[in-house]
Amino acid sequence: MQRLIAAMVVAGVLVIFGPTAPAGAACPMPTFSYKYKHGTVEFAEHGVTARVRVEIADTPAAQEFGLMCRTSMAPDAGMLFVFSSIGQDPFWMRDTLIPLSIAFIDFRWHIVALLDMAVAPDPATTDTIYSSPKPYLYALEVNQGFFVQHGIDPGAQVTFVPEPSTGR
Repeated sequence: MQRLIAAMVVAGVLVIFGPTAPAGAACPMPTFSYKYKHGTVEFAEHGVTARVRVEIADTPAAQEFGLMCRTSMAPDAGMLFVFSSIGQDPFWMRDTLIPLSIAFIDFRWHIVALLDMAVAPDPATTDTIYSSPKPYLYALEVNQGFFVQHGIDPGAQVTFVPEPSTGR
């Protein structure tokens, strides 16, 4: 029964957040073992509310790996990076196989910058970086175009709702 439940959980994560690169692909798999926490990010702007189901990257290893090796992601999914201090460290697209948009979010949960990040011609060797012009504490990566499609601009208020812990 536990194996069936585990298989159902893995299948659900793949449907929501997309598969990683197929076996034998050049994309490296993480060398860390990490079970992502989940939650929902909500935006309220111009009378419209948009929601994104997120995996939370809150450790240095999870932040470094991010969305690498994913071949797709559901339209309402993303990854929320939660940092321990305010900074302006850049992001990269190494081994990232889907085009992304990123929102840099300050400590008051307001978007300070939005950027589109393209898949590099050779994702395994890219050195292109994407930087916020302003300090941030959180960053949200979503499918490229999400913010434009939902009318979300810099200055928008962001709300994060963590998923209750199951204690497992």
